Amino acid sequence: MNNICKVEYLSTKPDYKKCVERVEAWFQGEILDRVPIRFHRHNAEYDIAHASQHATLRDRWFDAEYQADEFLRSIKGMRFNAETFPIYMPNVGPNAYAAFHGGDMTFEETTSWYHEIIHDYDNDLAKIQFSKENVFYKKLLELTEIGLQKCGDQFLVGYPDLHPGLDCALAWRGTNDLCMDLMLDRENAQKLFHLGSEHFLDVYDDFHNILSAAGQPSCTWMNLPIPNGRMHIPSADFSFMISPEDYIEFGLPILKEEVKTMTHNIFHVDGIGVAKHIDAILSVPEVQCIQWVQGMADDYPIMQHLDFIRYVQSRNRGIIVDLAKEDLDEYMEKMSPKNHFLWIATENEEEELAIIKKVEKWSLKS
Repeated sequence: MNNICKVEYLSTKPDYKKCVERVEAWFQGEILDRVPIRFHRHNAEYDIAHASQHATLRDRWFDAEYQADEFLRSIKGMRFNAETFPIYMPNVGPNAYAAFHGGDMTFEETTSWYHEIIHDYDNDLAKIQFSKENVFYKKLLELTEIGLQKCGDQFLVGYPDLHPGLDCALAWRGTNDLCMDLMLDRENAQKLFHLGSEHFLDVYDDFHNILSAAGQPSCTWMNLPIPNGRMHIPSADFSFMISPEDYIEFGLPILKEEVKTMTHNIFHVDGIGVAKHIDAILSVPEVQCIQWVQGMADDYPIMQHLDFIRYVQSRNRGIIVDLAKEDLDEYMEKMSPKNHFLWIATENEEEELAIIKKVEKWSLKS
């Protein structure tokens, strides 16, 4: 079922409704009054320092009360200008979906690592057993429920980060072995891709229905609330390792299945290796938007990727661009505001208000 969102006001963000309208306009290929902006530094969520008294890191991650309280503490006094929203996402790490099928994870300060379980297909394939009684599945349900109990009018609650399909198979098998499978054992690789996809919509529905029943919008780690609909962020980071032909054979059918019941889809394009599949990705009409993650080092600055961004614009898709504030002026000179959603890291509110004014003027060029 779709959301019937009851949230219309947040005490931490009085302009919540107007900002949500800008996000929805962006999904529809329109600019309401200006290009939407999220003031956020890429991977900032990994810089959080904890000072808990838990005996182990796993204990801290699994303490649902602590996690919700810590999030509430972290947003106290925080600025939420423009399309920046306070959203709590239940989280045990990026490979939780793989772990729903068996296996274990090691928890570190800001992330967790899944332990590969498929070393030999003949002996190990039976280890993949999806269960809603799985410890990680039940923990994420608990984290969700505690978040809903504590959110009040201060923050929203999203659903967990879910990575089915190619990236789930990668977690089970490992990079080197899965790449070799695509050369020497494609039949078993296809089995893994299928197993990594078949329960996704059921899992998504469980979390979506809990949040919908509580009147929450649909949102997850990308922190964009969709009041009336089902939002999903498909991705396939493993696809940077494979050819366009293999992506069309193995990845594209999974993508089509993932997005078929969704109303709002943003494909997470993690660097130029994934971008080589852009035509296949954009062949799926349900994918309305792209998040372009340019990477660092030689992939910076953004100016070398303008042709890719223009191409996405030419296909009438929205595009999220992670932009350094020092590149903003030059970027706006060279690019049309059409279909843009800007993510910009800032140091203070004065910077943010100045950027909003600049982007308002730029938006008039659409």
